[in-house]
Amino acid sequence: MKALTFKLRLNSLYSIRIPFTWQSALAYPVPPPSAVIGLCANALQRMENENYPTYYLEKLENQILWAGSRLLSPCIMKSYLSSFITKFEAEIGGKSTNALSRQFAFSKNLECLVVFKESCDDAFLNTLKIALKSTPLTCGDSESPASLENEPILIDAYEVFDEEVTTSFPVPFVSPRNNETFQSDYEIVEGKGMLFLMHERCMKRDDNFPLRTFIVPIYEEKKILYPGKLTLKVKNMKILRLNEPEANCIIIENQSTSEL
Repeated sequence: MKALTFKLRLNSLYSIRIPFTWQSALAYPVPPPSAVIGLCANALQRMENENYPTYYLEKLENQILWAGSRLLSPCIMKSYLSSFITKFEAEIGGKSTNALSRQFAFSKNLECLVVFKESCDDAFLNTLKIALKSTPLTCGDSESPASLENEPILIDAYEVFDEEVTTSFPVPFVSPRNNETFQSDYEIVEGKGMLFLMHERCMKRDDNFPLRTFIVPIYEEKKILYPGKLTLKVKNMKILRLNEPEANCIIIENQSTSEL
């Protein structure tokens, strides 16, 4: 199967809001799978402009097996207060405002990766490559412009059955089954990570739109987040090795594979 990888240079702060936070809106340090899919679908829609955005989103999601991202440089997270006018009464010269906290992130570079199903044809992949190169890109919203650091590259992804693998991409945090321990699926041998609830896709299917827990291989030192790696012993999960210099791996929970 094929995977598309591309590196982003962030041209401003970005804030991809964690969906269940509002009054103190927290942000992801890396784009979740849904944001990576949305970025690609937005590029397709901007280039072709022949149908509704949801048409391209659904078309893309039907071809995707896995999507995610990782930090390539340190990341700083800061919170700011934003004040919005919620009510304005000119006759009495008054106004009502709502001050909310919003978290923003900044990192120089990110890498996005999308793994496609074996049934995905080369023509579609080449069209997506052209779209990413020829349209404006944003990281999460229209106020966070980003630019490509490199040519989008198609690489091979193939299943392996190694017992111990290393990855710098998010890993599903598997819930225990029948009171079993997490080690029944994998064991972290080395590395640090942070837990985040993320959407794996953008479109609802059968009213099913769950947030899934991922371990993101990053660690914090003196309030700065740094990219890291996780080495795991894996038993009951699907492992895809990427044909790239770093020989990175993608780890997919078997249950989520059937949903995607």
